Amino acid sequence: MKGFNFKKDPSGKEKPIHRMGASEKERLFDLLIHDLTSPLSIVSTTANNLLYKSERYGALTDQQKRMMDRISRNIHKAQKLLQEMIEILRSEEGIFQKDFFSIEDTLRESLLDALEITLPHAAEKLFQSKSYDEFQSLLHTQRIFVEMTGRYCTSPFCHDQKKIRQILRNLMSNALKYRRERIGVAISGEKDLLVSVEDDGIGIPAEEQEAIFKRFVRLNDKRNAHIQGLGLGLTGVKTLVEAMGGSITLESQEGVGSRFIVRIPPISPSP
Repeated sequence: MKGFNFKKDPSGKEKPIHRMGASEKERLFDLLIHDLTSPLSIVSTTANNLLYKSERYGALTDQQKRMMDRISRNIHKAQKLLQEMIEILRSEEGIFQKDFFSIEDTLRESLLDALEITLPHAAEKLFQSKSYDEFQSLLHTQRIFVEMTGRYCTSPFCHDQKKIRQILRNLMSNALKYRRERIGVAISGEKDLLVSVEDDGIGIPAEEQEAIFKRFVRLNDKRNAHIQGLGLGLTGVKTLVEAMGGSITLESQEGVGSRFIVRIPPISPSP
């Protein structure tokens, strides 16, 4: 692959990824992130300069500002999608960044990420909230209900925070897309981390529930025609969860809604 300067095996050929050592794989993924996101970063910087540096580049009309803001938001979405795809590749190769972190803080960040995609105006208000009570109150106005019980209300969890955040973000983004009115998020567990995300959407027919986790599969239902996407989110969640030693299950009833339940065991911190 041009540009990555992979180490070669004794025959002089570039090594396939399954024969690389852990450090070589990590370097490959870092280079992939850099090379794939750099062009988007340049476009994003240009858009932000036009939006926020009018004294240098000239003032924009209100319509131009709205268009540039839309460009900037969608570039941000594309960058996140690329980063998520790389994280899935990392997990499939058993590459994890072990650390202790707060589940409550990670849940808050993941929820803001999900809302930036589905309800950007609500995300902005939540980002500016100054207390947990204010944050919860604003969530309730959006019909989003969060409950935390168990050990990880106060104790840190040890695993790869970036991947946990990606799992939470995708589950909540999915629920926000398909809900009728509300979603519920519950965090619990005394040893393993337990996450439940439910919506009151149309539900998933029993015969289609297994396919929901397959790559590039979306339900063939005219009621979902307005919802855009490649069908990568839940596939990525399942891949990440299982690579982290956990499990994901789906409970769904047509006309009632769906609940995804994730279990992830903690891992021992690096020595």
